[in-house]
Amino acid sequence: MSSDEMTSMDRVLTALSNEEPDRVPFFLLLTTQGSKEFNVSIEEYFSKPEMVAEAQIRMQQKYGHDCYYPFHYASLELEAWGGKSIFYPDAAPNAGRPIINDFEDIASLEAPDVFESPQLQKILKTTSLIKKQAGDDIPIIGVVMSPFALPTMQIGFEHYFDLIYEEPDKFEDLMQVNEEFCVQWANAQLESGATAICYFDPVSSSTIIPPEIYRKTGFKVAKRTISRINGPTATHMASGRCLPIIGDIAETGTAIICTSVLEDLAEVKEVCKGKMSVLGNLNGIEMRNWTQQETEDHVKEAIQKAATGGGYILSDNHGEIPYSVPSDVLKSISESVEKWGRYTR
Repeated sequence: MSSDEMTSMDRVLTALSNEEPDRVPFFLLLTTQGSKEFNVSIEEYFSKPEMVAEAQIRMQQKYGHDCYYPFHYASLELEAWGGKSIFYPDAAPNAGRPIINDFEDIASLEAPDVFESPQLQKILKTTSLIKKQAGDDIPIIGVVMSPFALPTMQIGFEHYFDLIYEEPDKFEDLMQVNEEFCVQWANAQLESGATAICYFDPVSSSTIIPPEIYRKTGFKVAKRTISRINGPTATHMASGRCLPIIGDIAETGTAIICTSVLEDLAEVKEVCKGKMSVLGNLNGIEMRNWTQQETEDHVKEAIQKAATGGGYILSDNHGEIPYSVPSDVLKSISESVEKWGRYTR
């Protein structure tokens, strides 16, 4: 690092202050790719916090991105509630069967204690190991499933919508339990060394529910929950649209909105001006087949649309880069940010 080169932490904080750092910060949100560092299965990889921590450090050194991402996979939270995950050889794990089979079960549902859950302890250990080895120069991004999104795994999508529309009292009971869990889980990650929390809230996206329903449900949940998280948050719609509700999302107290490739990045940046910073929105699905020139073109376009004046972090649009994205594409993203992302200082 040259004497005038910012650390990743300084670069990100400067951008989030709506100022221009030395270059555009970029996050490669890598999860399953770490298994390739050790030539092991994805299931074995996520069973060993030491391996995940070391892979995060290796991958950051390889690609030069501006964060560590100890997040494992979404259904790990379901495991903590007593559910199961389904593992694949070449993709992120998915949730098994729902744990709530009848809405009447909600009344007796108890959240797991984060500090007594072997599943969640793996992520806390991973986070603390990264923090111990890496120090304060690079942000560590923790992750929670929002209380409003978690029921897609607890109940299943179809039945969850029945709960929202037809059983408002039971819906509120479930939100109360989930909110307590989410707050404890987020704050435990911060205590273990995470710099900020990514609040995954895809059900709130206008792709999934109408804005008027969001304002009665997910918005209120987010506002209550985020206010109790003891650190900065970024709200992620996991590829879903956010433009119709950006003003509402800003009111939840979150610092960053992670936007979809389905929306124009320049428009999102303009609407967020003075309210939130923006993260996104490279297409993680299409990047599996990008050539070097296509990668450079997409990175250049995103930077030209959103980087002026700071307030922008380049990343993918889903919050998890697919396992099958080649290393050459990731290297090309890094090289393209270096080529096109330098601010004039």
